[in-house]
Amino acid sequence: MGTGSGTALRTEEFGTLADGAVVHRWTLERDGTRVRVLTYGGIVQSVEVPGRDGVRAGVALGLPDLAGYETYSGPYFGALVGRYANRIGGACFELDGQTHRVTRNEGRNHVHGGARGFDKRVWQAREVTDGVRLSLVSEDGEEGFPGRLTVSATYTLDEGGALRIAYRATTDAPTVLNLTNHTYWNLAGGDSGTALGQVLRITAGQITPADAESLPTGEFLPVDGTRFDFREPKPVGAGYDHNFVLDGAGSGPAAELYDAVSGRVLTVTTTEPGMQLYTADHFDGRPFGPCAGIALETQHFPDSPNRPEFPSTVLRPGGEYVSTTVYGFAVR
Repeated sequence: MGTGSGTALRTEEFGTLADGAVVHRWTLERDGTRVRVLTYGGIVQSVEVPGRDGVRAGVALGLPDLAGYETYSGPYFGALVGRYANRIGGACFELDGQTHRVTRNEGRNHVHGGARGFDKRVWQAREVTDGVRLSLVSEDGEEGFPGRLTVSATYTLDEGGALRIAYRATTDAPTVLNLTNHTYWNLAGGDSGTALGQVLRITAGQITPADAESLPTGEFLPVDGTRFDFREPKPVGAGYDHNFVLDGAGSGPAAELYDAVSGRVLTVTTTEPGMQLYTADHFDGRPFGPCAGIALETQHFPDSPNRPEFPSTVLRPGGEYVSTTVYGFAVR
């Protein structure tokens, strides 16, 4: 058991993979928030926060053991997703005149880092003030991506119990990079059933509409008068898997989710330009039912390597990828 400046830390063995790699679990606790993070996939296994009645409940969908995460890898429960979160159309992109072909793992397209993305890697961990830093090296050519990438993700608890995830990365050759955390939130409690009806606000005046393959068309669609207008809080319905173009990223909360019964409030503040809202309609009861959680994935836009009109995801030698998302918790 260790302490940073305000955050209590604990680490323990969580399990062993088939290749003999040992996975550890880190527990961070501060000001009523308790978070558990795995070295496997950088997974946020659980987030526990109090409700209006003072009773703490788990608000992130998680699984009890390592075997569960290996069995149900497709939903990316709580995982750190990369090298490229979301989709790359045709599983290829051109960079500096060279075509790079990456793993096809969703039809003809690439999604969430490929067959063995960052969500299926064991990260090295070390204690830092108020939390834990996970790091790994992704070698040149992994899943088809160019460049040897050195990446870290630091999970800390701020004063007040907010969870901060700070990503950094460097490369030895030009590459593309888009990292996110894939936690599904249910503020009524992860075992309470559907998260639909919880009240959501997203500070986004546009979305990037998608085609039948969930690839962006390249347009920017104003949300005015559409079901995508969450600029004023409203209950979440089913049927969302869309990228929202955030207004003024980093200047205030990009999103807020509220559960009227428990009184729990989640705010999401990010330096990223986009947020994927996913209502998990395709969950089939193994192990969670449809819409059991709501994913709010802070990210760059899908298929940006093939869309010069989108913010660039190119990382070059001498540069540094820096991204931060903060999940704040409150009651009202």
